[in-house]
Amino acid sequence: MSSLECDVLIIGGGIAGLSLASALAPFSSVVLVEAEPTLGYHTSSRSARQLIPSYGPEPVLDLTRRTLELLGGVQSSTGLPLTVPRSFLLVGSEADVDARAGAAMHRISHAEALDLCPQLRPEAFAAAAIDTDCVGTDTDLLLEYHRRSASDDGVIILTGAHVTEARYDGSSWSVRAGYRPITAEVVVDAAGAWADGVAALCGVAPQGLVPLRRTAAIVAADNAPQAGSPMVAAADDSFYYRPDADGVLISPAESEPAEAGDPQPHPGDVERLIERLGTVTTLGITAVHRSWTGLRTQRESTVPVVGFDPGHPGFFWLAGQGGYGFQTSSGIAELAAVLLTGADPADLGADPHSVLAAAAALRPA
Repeated sequence: MSSLECDVLIIGGGIAGLSLASALAPFSSVVLVEAEPTLGYHTSSRSARQLIPSYGPEPVLDLTRRTLELLGGVQSSTGLPLTVPRSFLLVGSEADVDARAGAAMHRISHAEALDLCPQLRPEAFAAAAIDTDCVGTDTDLLLEYHRRSASDDGVIILTGAHVTEARYDGSSWSVRAGYRPITAEVVVDAAGAWADGVAALCGVAPQGLVPLRRTAAIVAADNAPQAGSPMVAAADDSFYYRPDADGVLISPAESEPAEAGDPQPHPGDVERLIERLGTVTTLGITAVHRSWTGLRTQRESTVPVVGFDPGHPGFFWLAGQGGYGFQTSSGIAELAAVLLTGADPADLGADPHSVLAAAAALRPA
């Protein structure tokens, strides 16, 4: 079979790979390969669907703000309801809330928190802070927007295409993905929990990326919060919950190291979470509709890794987004497109100073 030829081969069909494909397509020929039979199968389909401008280290906050700007532009031009307002409420002890509340959050009174979230038991928290700039996002719609935008601009997308071989001859890559041979000038590693493994296959040193478990469930509740109510999170990272079209989304908010794969909830995790929520809320959970576990992959610095590998000029990292994947996706895709094409950031509508700062903060080790 003849080889597909492209400027850029993106390995990974989650939100990182798809958003880059749609950003890069007007400027380069692109092929995107995904090992699973469907796009966004792993972490991208298991998101909390909340974009929180006050969540994360400083480079992530900047990328989140830029992502919200870019998504706002897409919504204005297309009419797609990609985001909806949904505040983020942090509750806990005075010390925990002080430690966790970012600069974009402001403190509110105990009574104000109960008015916003009457399911909270008054004795279960002492302090609260809120971020009113947060939005909920329709992740399925956003993934499909990027897929369609990329496809319309000529990106070839292959699913069920696990990468098994990758060789670099000093100027181009020869890659086998599924049954297809592919020749590319640059390989982009957007493989999420598998990113270090892809790097090893390509002969590139790892970045120390660690997949972390995060379990969630959709449950039925007698006293469910109304649509539009804030997402509520414990400042000690012991739980979060928010309204969902199918009931209430709940999570123990754990960050347990795991192997790359298709994780499932540990036996008893969801049941223990329901017991915990029964002590701090009056949700009255009656049934579990479904539960799942995703992987949030990050390096020790907790910031994503974006840029050409310092030891391999044909290999580009786009990984380590941790729990910030959707909320930084458009900003990171814009940054990556600038770095890959060598374009003037202003030509892509980006601020040159911000791009330089982000590139320095996220560069590979």
